[in-house]
Amino acid sequence: MEQAELATEQQSEYQRGLEKDSQRMGDSMDAISSSELLDLDTISSRLRELTNIQTICNEDFSEIPPLDSEKLLQDCALHLENKVEQIMLELSDVSLLGIQDLDTFMEHMKEELSATEAESAKISDQIEALTNSHVKDCNQLDSDLEALKYSLDFIKSQSLEKVKDNTHVVSTDGEDPLDLISIHRDQRFEILDLENQLEKSKNTLRSLEDLDCEIKRVDAIGLIEDALTGLKVIDFDGTSIRLSLQTYLPKMEYLSRQNVEDIVEPFDVNHELLLEILDGKMEIKNVEIFPNDVYIGDIVDAAKSFRQLFCPLVALETRSPLAWFMRKVQDRIILCTLRQLVVKSANKSRHSFEYLDRDQTIVAHLVVGVDAFIKVSQGWPMSDSGLKLVSLKSTDHHSKDISLSFLCKVEEAANSLDEQMRHSLSNFVDALEKVLVEQKRLENLS
Repeated sequence: MEQAELATEQQSEYQRGLEKDSQRMGDSMDAISSSELLDLDTISSRLRELTNIQTICNEDFSEIPPLDSEKLLQDCALHLENKVEQIMLELSDVSLLGIQDLDTFMEHMKEELSATEAESAKISDQIEALTNSHVKDCNQLDSDLEALKYSLDFIKSQSLEKVKDNTHVVSTDGEDPLDLISIHRDQRFEILDLENQLEKSKNTLRSLEDLDCEIKRVDAIGLIEDALTGLKVIDFDGTSIRLSLQTYLPKMEYLSRQNVEDIVEPFDVNHELLLEILDGKMEIKNVEIFPNDVYIGDIVDAAKSFRQLFCPLVALETRSPLAWFMRKVQDRIILCTLRQLVVKSANKSRHSFEYLDRDQTIVAHLVVGVDAFIKVSQGWPMSDSGLKLVSLKSTDHHSKDISLSFLCKVEEAANSLDEQMRHSLSNFVDALEKVLVEQKRLENLS
């Protein structure tokens, strides 16, 4: 509608100009042709300027100007620093929380992670839409510029020929000047049309520049989110996703009651996951983890039957089986790594230990010739819950097997120890050894 009104206004303006031109037909034809050529030269200059700008944008579209780059980097760094300070403040008193408060805190952190992942997915959709629009507008702008250039060259050549022909006709045949006015009118309409197209192309170019800034801003936000969540997509082919997973470990203060000594505290652990998904859906079919030092088979099985295993309310809260799966994997990596650190430290004592991640069991090889199978509780060693003795096995082939009654007595005595004693692996095994010796002494006396 606006373009139609503009064209009508331009046509009216031209009609008024045409009447004035008719009154000035007594002037020389040289003055008219000179004015036309001047307008064409001005448009040509503006067209070359616009073409140069478009060429520069195409050649260096992906690079951020130095000033914008420095400002963007500063903004990203400030955002990341504020986010890290917020997380550190929230984590500073976590070690003082009880089990219930810790669970509430973990749920809060998971909700924040879910919100971040949802925002990341939304931003990814925006990037894709903006990119498609950018490509379409670039192609259209290139096409418009080519059409403008061709039309302008054609008008220039026709204008020169018509000026020569008209001059020759007037000087030789005395042709009616109204024919020259008609030619002049057509050329003015063409010039106005070209100016409109130039203005439209400039608007398109400004939109592309705004789009470029928006894409760079979104990319910077994506980099910050990757740094905070530790999750980055390496490859995706429609049926499989390769992910880089960086899991940040809590402070060693969580292991203060484990007598952990001379252990280098890792800041994070890195894994790669290869997820096979159902075609067209984000539902897990199979998962491989590299290195394969953490057992996640039970989590994979749960994710496969996510909607059947969990009630509709939980499904609505978690929204995505894939997001739920990644949170569970990171939780498992944290627990497994901390447990291995505790076992590694305990191996420096008189006994030797090994952790079976698949069974979530610690095998303690006692110096008295007995293997003790100790079940770790959920969340240990981060939680306050204690360890539990589940079985004993004699490693001395010359001695008789441990009787069921003896096992029951030792198990009852060991699991009756106070919670604080059973929370520390080394202290619990030392106490277990004393219980074994005492029960053997009592059995021999009887």
